[in-house]
Amino acid sequence: MDDQAADARQDAHSVPGCYRHPDRETGVRCTRCERPICPECMVEASVGFQCPECVRGGGGTGHAPSASRPRTLAGGSVAADPRLITKILIGINVAVFLAVWVEKSLLADLYLVGAWPPAPFTPTQGVADGEWYRLVTSMFTHEEIWHIGFNMLSLWLLGGPLEQHLGRARYLALYLISGLAGSALTYLLAGGGTASLGASGAVFGLFGATAVLMRRLRYDMRPIVALLVINLVITFGWSGIAWQAHIGGLVAGVVIGYAMVHAPRERRALVQYGTCALVLGAVVLITLVRTAQLT
Repeated sequence: MDDQAADARQDAHSVPGCYRHPDRETGVRCTRCERPICPECMVEASVGFQCPECVRGGGGTGHAPSASRPRTLAGGSVAADPRLITKILIGINVAVFLAVWVEKSLLADLYLVGAWPPAPFTPTQGVADGEWYRLVTSMFTHEEIWHIGFNMLSLWLLGGPLEQHLGRARYLALYLISGLAGSALTYLLAGGGTASLGASGAVFGLFGATAVLMRRLRYDMRPIVALLVINLVITFGWSGIAWQAHIGGLVAGVVIGYAMVHAPRERRALVQYGTCALVLGAVVLITLVRTAQLT
């Protein structure tokens, strides 16, 4: 009898497992249905956290659906399809790739180049000649099948979880500004006549933000760190890769990602979008400085 009583007391004080991931112990419960949920299943609300099922269905035995508005970890709105923006971004990249594959001449109007032809000739194209749009179009342009394949696979694997935890607007801001930061650093440090393209800058921004998010959720950092190190080794060890885009995107992703997941709730939007504005301002400043050098 004493052993049974001890076992009962031990069970009563043991930490329950997440209802979706029983092997993960957690002390947090959904504020609606009161089921235990792990960090991956937590959807931040104005009061506590809710489980994915209660957020989607508005059910549960706790608060009424109108009592709190479900939010992601970063404060974004919870969406029915947590990968919609990721799918759209992949679709744009694939569409541009197919367009270039069909009509090769399009490539000259899309890739990133500072000024072409180089001195002493008068430049007729390039960012320095007023074609700032190349900072954006180069992010969605690929020429080789292996290049777009690697970038789109990375985008799918990293983008989905980030979109789910950040929300669509914040995730899109992270992707675009990281890509622009990569383009700006390439424009600044690469030769004026050097052409570059690809979504690698934006993808490295997702790498940086993923590392920040995993640390915030107290996940094992070793897999993402190992993957990042491997990619950096490839970046600096393989000729022909615009390492500037990778580093620019990575730094921007870490900075924006940190602001997204660590911003205090009472002024969350100000900190998050203010940080995005500062990084975007740095992109504009770098572009202006480099344009002055080339002209």
